[in-house]
Amino acid sequence: MAHEKKLNELEATAICGNDISSSCLYVSALSIGFAGQYAWVALLLVAGLLYLFRKIYGEVVGALPLNGGAYNVLLNTTSKSNAAIAACLTILSYMATAVLSAGEAMNYLYLIAPVPHVPVLWATAGLLTFFLLLTSAGMSESAIVAVVIFVAHLAALTLLVGSGAWFVAQHGLATLHLNYQQPVVGGSLLVALFLGFSAAMLGISGFESSANFVEEQAPGVFQKTLRNMWVVVSFFNPVIALLAVAVVPLATVGEHQETLLSYLGQQTGGPWLATVISIDAVTVLSGAVLTSFVGVSGLIKRMALDRIWPQFFLRENRRGANYIILAIFFGLCLSILAITQGELETLAGVYTISFLSVMAFFALGNFLLKVKRAKLPRPVRAGVFSVFLALLGVLLGLYGNVQKNPGYLVVFLQYFIPAALIVYAMLERIALLNFVLAGATSFYERFRRLAISSQVSIRRQLRELNQQEFVYFTKGDNVANLNKVMTYVEENEFTNRLKIVMLLQNGQQVPPDLLNDLHVLDRAYPNIHLDFVTRPGTFGPDLITQLSEEWHIPKNFMFIGSPGDKFPYQISELGGVRLII
Repeated sequence: MAHEKKLNELEATAICGNDISSSCLYVSALSIGFAGQYAWVALLLVAGLLYLFRKIYGEVVGALPLNGGAYNVLLNTTSKSNAAIAACLTILSYMATAVLSAGEAMNYLYLIAPVPHVPVLWATAGLLTFFLLLTSAGMSESAIVAVVIFVAHLAALTLLVGSGAWFVAQHGLATLHLNYQQPVVGGSLLVALFLGFSAAMLGISGFESSANFVEEQAPGVFQKTLRNMWVVVSFFNPVIALLAVAVVPLATVGEHQETLLSYLGQQTGGPWLATVISIDAVTVLSGAVLTSFVGVSGLIKRMALDRIWPQFFLRENRRGANYIILAIFFGLCLSILAITQGELETLAGVYTISFLSVMAFFALGNFLLKVKRAKLPRPVRAGVFSVFLALLGVLLGLYGNVQKNPGYLVVFLQYFIPAALIVYAMLERIALLNFVLAGATSFYERFRRLAISSQVSIRRQLRELNQQEFVYFTKGDNVANLNKVMTYVEENEFTNRLKIVMLLQNGQQVPPDLLNDLHVLDRAYPNIHLDFVTRPGTFGPDLITQLSEEWHIPKNFMFIGSPGDKFPYQISELGGVRLII
């Protein structure tokens, strides 16, 4: 997408905050179902885990402020195939959150205004269609809608908490005492907290969304979105769960699982508050659907620019929206809606597995960043122990969700495995095209005309893929570093042409050893044609833009080694230049 105006703090927080704060509407009921009267403790534990992830995300995205989230960090620290797996998980997470949020929105809507002869499932599909059209209109229009929804949602939640606190003050703690006399779910407090913690992890889903459109945010905004999201869920999720336990008998919570907050409003404030909460639920859950469309668009666009997905995904309409990406995502959402029939628990299970997997990849990416890009400047640093603790917490939550219902894992794998296979095929498409070419040649005599046309088409595709030139900027690297560059290009990119560029200052000469090393590498990698170029100038955004336009090479096909602390630019200022050593 092409945007002139960057998102400010409120706009960026609203887009991702609608997703994470909408979890208040269903996570309380889910966590109470597993942890009972101690659900609020489980939610506090999750808030503590999220606090650790604030610095983890802040360090990773601060060092590599490019769209793509976990995909971006793995792309710049490991291989493209590892990054693509993380991207598949993120896309699946967005699919599940879009369908889950749209379904929950319609459940709340039907409490106040049921539509005769229209099932909730069809209404959910209609809401997904609406946001397909909205996001096709462009980011700025989406941000305005998100801000209105977010501010109204915070006001409604504040009203509900205030009403609940006043109700408890007026009626006493009899219900709370009664609930705490009930047996602990699972017969053990530790088991109850573990299962409640696993279910409550759904309450922080959406925290990763901001990292997927960081390039659309104004400087310094990303860190603030992390802080704002943490404050919202750390307060409202535990408080609402505690109020629910203080007002609603545990035995009746299950009867109102899909609309617990409206029922809580009914009990504490009356029908008018239940209606307000239901209206708010419809709007903010709709905002979470918007977050999914915006986030997945930024992620898949980045993958297409890196030639993992086909280039026609990059086509834009007059408003700058990638309409093909949005349409394909919409179709996938409809398919998962049909498979799950909009069942809350199944969707929540798929959502949580994919989301927690992405969080785990982010923690692993932070470790890799510390090891492989230690000198890369970053605004904050997460301690190694805190990253380990955060990763352990996520893995425990992941295990708990799979253990609760292995069937969720089956539905998750039904989508993840095909997506991973498609990505693998795209990454290995040169080998596959060569295989098809060999097959077409073998049938040449029998089906001569078909074989000839197939050969011509495949050879054209291979030529187009391999002719794309890549660039590596060297300062005079030793042969070991240059060998790493060649290995990376050969294993991860579709090309047989690499331009190695050295920028010379006044009076600077090319080191003789560098020329010798390049000759050795040219012989060692016969499938890659090396072109060594020297240019006067200083490395920076202006020079990158100049060379990109002059050589017709996209900036994300240009590579550098990891810069040090004295590097005068942020990686985001380089327009997508990638780190490979």
